[in-house]
Amino acid sequence: MPLKWEFPGGKIEEGEQPRDAMRRELEEELGIVAEVGEEVKRIAHEYPGGGSVELRFFEVRKYQGEIENRIFREIRWVTRKELLGLDFLEADLGLVNELAAGKIL
Repeated sequence: MPLKWEFPGGKIEEGEQPRDAMRRELEEELGIVAEVGEEVKRIAHEYPGGGSVELRFFEVRKYQGEIENRIFREIRWVTRKELLGLDFLEADLGLVNELAAGKIL
């Protein structure tokens, strides 16, 4: 879904654990080696017209390397409240709202 905001991450490969997938995806997408912490949210979402996803969001407080944009149109650091002004993928909206309200992390 082009031009929508999303959080870094991607599909878990066969035989891969979710935290390992997150670590791999962050290295592929942002060029960093992350210490992936606790899972903070899990969302199951079905899109209108078919297609479903299960998203797992993890805390990352430490990483090595300099962040570089390897695949996205744009990357941006924002405050919790600024998240509400970005056009996120529908599946991410539950997390966005909880982050903005200070309910998690």
